[in-house]
Amino acid sequence: MTTAINANFGRLRSVIWPIHRSEFKKFFPMLLIYALIVFNYSLLKAAKDALLITAPESGAATIPYIKLWVILPMAFLSTLIFTRLSNRYTREKVFYIMMCAFLIFFVLFITVLYPLQSYLHPQKLANQLQSMIPSGLQGFIAIFRNWTFTLFYVMSELWGTLIMTVLFWGFANEVTDVKEAKRFYSILGVGANIATIFAGQIGMFISSKTFYSKFALSNDRWGQSLVVICTLIIVSGVATVIIYRHLTHNVFKKEIVDSKPLQDDKSLDLKMGMRKNFAYLSKSKYLICIALIVVTYNIALNMVEVVWKHQIHVVYPYAADYNMYMGKVLTYIGVVSTLFALFICGQTIRRFGWSVSAYVTPVILLVTGILFFAFLLFRNVGFVGTMAGLMGATPIILSAHFGSLQNCLSRASKFTFFDVTKEIAFIPLNKESKLKGKAAIDGVGSRLGKSGGSLIHQLLLLAFGTISASAPYVAILFTTVIAVWILSVKSLGVQFDAITSGAKPQAPTPVKGADAETPTFAHV
Repeated sequence: MTTAINANFGRLRSVIWPIHRSEFKKFFPMLLIYALIVFNYSLLKAAKDALLITAPESGAATIPYIKLWVILPMAFLSTLIFTRLSNRYTREKVFYIMMCAFLIFFVLFITVLYPLQSYLHPQKLANQLQSMIPSGLQGFIAIFRNWTFTLFYVMSELWGTLIMTVLFWGFANEVTDVKEAKRFYSILGVGANIATIFAGQIGMFISSKTFYSKFALSNDRWGQSLVVICTLIIVSGVATVIIYRHLTHNVFKKEIVDSKPLQDDKSLDLKMGMRKNFAYLSKSKYLICIALIVVTYNIALNMVEVVWKHQIHVVYPYAADYNMYMGKVLTYIGVVSTLFALFICGQTIRRFGWSVSAYVTPVILLVTGILFFAFLLFRNVGFVGTMAGLMGATPIILSAHFGSLQNCLSRASKFTFFDVTKEIAFIPLNKESKLKGKAAIDGVGSRLGKSGGSLIHQLLLLAFGTISASAPYVAILFTTVIAVWILSVKSLGVQFDAITSGAKPQAPTPVKGADAETPTFAHV
């Protein structure tokens, strides 16, 4: 494969730009759409944490509660809505409907919900309830107390799940084959990483005292920053819709003509539905392995991030400062991700294949996670104190910075190796399996993973009272989850290589006891 690509493009171009000139009209709009979606995702990622964690009587301990008790039900609901819309409308119309729903919310947030928060947030009732429950359950009250911020957090999370993962990647997988994906997807990752760098820098500038001193329009520095951030999200969202319409109508004309709701496709035996989606997964060993990879990734990352964000909140207790720091982290994530995508990810996939590339992310999370927990748990040991003194920082700041390093490397590998290999794994599936499997795995599977990590944190908080006290047990469970992830990659790699090796396409290996309605592979 590598030799063929080098013959077509030359050694340097095969690494940096393995795109044929005839593919430009298809590739550039896809690149721009993905970059804009990731730009919004990155802005929202920093803003939602700064908004909720620094809210009154809140903190990083609120995150496990919101992800389990609010975001998970909303993920099920939104996936149900998506499947129902897919039954009734074409993929293009579903894209427009979902995008408009998100953009309308962000308009309402900056015009109604945030300005009127003092009237909408039930502070007195929340204070009364807080005095009646154990300290380990305070996250429930914080969710209720700051419910408009909770809603913003939920919509920001669902943007990454529905718009970026389900809608965009579902569309990309529909119009891209495996050979194109091995060339396209790593470059799409570069565009996304550059967008992340821009988002990080813009988030830092908008939240800075310099920006506020020059353009102060109110007494609320963070509130003004939030309005600007949401305005940028709305503008880039509208631009995304315009470019998507151009791409679908002027480039993929045949797909638009052939596009129809899933329930109208007579070649498919099953209608889209939540219960049937998960039943569909249970019948396929191939899809179960993809689901396990997604779930374990989200459990592992969530377990580390809650502890790390608690450290950041200790160091940066104010929302604007917190957002500035997260903007810096996003910038580093974008830079490292770009280097991965340009010089490592694509070459690794083309030279060593799917399996080796899929191992990269869990190995990076395992190594960096162990380092983070080591510096956190042993920060009072002489070596860590000595190292902190040499670096001119306190042990708590040092552990926060090592957590940031862990987050940068793990996120960079996620945005390159993890996303690319996961999406390539979907491509050999037929249309029905892609849509149903992807909706269930990405729409809800990722949420189950995050909620699983959140449930673990809640149980540990109830047992030990604080995030710091529960950290050693988080570290042990984190290592166990990574081991399950690696075993799932090994199993899926064997199946993927067998299907894409040039042999006759076949159905994924059914789970023992499953009936005949098993997802099948389309021709690769």
